Amino acid sequence: SGVVTKAGRNSSYSEGQAIMGITRFGAYTTHLNIDERYVVNLPEGWSFEKGAAYLVQAMTAYYALINLGNVQKGQKVLIHSGAGGVGLFANRIAKKMGAFTVGTTGHDSKIAIMQEEGYDATIIRSRRFSEDIAKVVPGEKLDLILECIGGKILKQGFEMLAPEGRMVVYGSAHFTTQADRPNYARLLYNYVLRPKIDPLQLPNTNRSVMGFNLIWLYDQVEKMHHMIQQLAAMNLPDPKVGHSFPFADLPNAVRKLRSGTTSGKVVVIV
Repeated sequence: SGVVTKAGRNSSYSEGQAIMGITRFGAYTTHLNIDERYVVNLPEGWSFEKGAAYLVQAMTAYYALINLGNVQKGQKVLIHSGAGGVGLFANRIAKKMGAFTVGTTGHDSKIAIMQEEGYDATIIRSRRFSEDIAKVVPGEKLDLILECIGGKILKQGFEMLAPEGRMVVYGSAHFTTQADRPNYARLLYNYVLRPKIDPLQLPNTNRSVMGFNLIWLYDQVEKMHHMIQQLAAMNLPDPKVGHSFPFADLPNAVRKLRSGTTSGKVVVIV
């Protein structure tokens, strides 16, 4: 998000106007030359940090829950990384739809944030993951999982899906490294042992696994603007900016994001 410094001759935006937008690549920069189709006005009263923390996170949560997950009132929804930028919006949207939400985190320091956000239950991911889910989920079965962890957690979650249950995969933190250089041996190990779900067994259990990356919607501008309008109509709370870094400190912003200790959105200020 930021201010228009120069606009095209027939543009509907003007110099000095506060906007927020999305770009496929190249966001780590001081200026962007962007098609106005991917820009919207910054809501009144919002900071640029809030604008930067909104569109991608909110649309990811909306598309996963509504377009793919078809979330319904009374369903039990598991939201991994529940205190993150996407997770917080996912809980807000799911609660608007009348769902029972369970948020997970890898750090106990984030439990209080999720409780403040109104999750019905919270869990710290551990070796007791399946047992902990069974303690807090009525009926011990899940209707919808927003999966961004991978590894054993993905497999255990899938096994806890109810008939007609859906798992929507949009990330895999299991492959994230906290070091500046990748540990290729560890990555290979995790890749070889990644969970494998037999598609031939899906009809027998009446469960679904879906995956998406918001980048594939970039060429579907009308669909994106429809989602933005629907999100605005939900009147959700403002995005949570958990951490801000100056542009000169960008490497540490990335390190902070990789650490797994963040909440809300990590924002870089130019």
